[in-house]
Amino acid sequence: MSEEKIPQATVKRLPLYYRHLNLLHNQGKTRISSRELSELIKVDSATIRKDFSYFGELGRKGYGYDIAHLIQFFRKLLDQDEIASVALIGVGNLGTALLHYNFMKKGNTHIELAFDTNESKIGTTIGEVPIYHVDDLEKEIKRRGLKVAILTVPARVSQEVTDRLVDCGIEGILNFTPSRLTVPNHVRVHHIDLSIELQTLVYFLKQS
Repeated sequence: MSEEKIPQATVKRLPLYYRHLNLLHNQGKTRISSRELSELIKVDSATIRKDFSYFGELGRKGYGYDIAHLIQFFRKLLDQDEIASVALIGVGNLGTALLHYNFMKKGNTHIELAFDTNESKIGTTIGEVPIYHVDDLEKEIKRRGLKVAILTVPARVSQEVTDRLVDCGIEGILNFTPSRLTVPNHVRVHHIDLSIELQTLVYFLKQS
């Protein structure tokens, strides 16, 4: 692999490549060019070639890319052979939807347990995921050794819950709240603000 730092935009596209390469493999296709892959996933072929170049020679000129080889490479790169267990905090409407969806059907990520304060939900399961009281957050996360959490709590308590997650060993947070969270340098936060994404989409539609 190149010693050059991989851009974040490239990293975000890797799961997309992996997903579609698996679809092609299941259809019996054995090789593909960057142009063909571009048409399939709607990413410019030059961008695909640039992304792949960060990882050395993945293809051959005049031949394209061997799909089975790419799948094997990206599976190892993305740790697809290892199941990543995740905690979800906040079982409101969005949290409930994520529990029903879960991620195991789409990849190697699995919501193992969830936390909430609503007594009617404590001790029940949603999408086969057990719901615990948020008072048990530290105990359960430490006991299971979890390192990743999804945050779908009200914004007013998001920083407080984040501090608790960091204190019990969480290193990555997928934040669905509108709050910009303060975390130590060793903790990574990805913000998913659906309202901003929708407003951005509407803006671009108006400009077209």
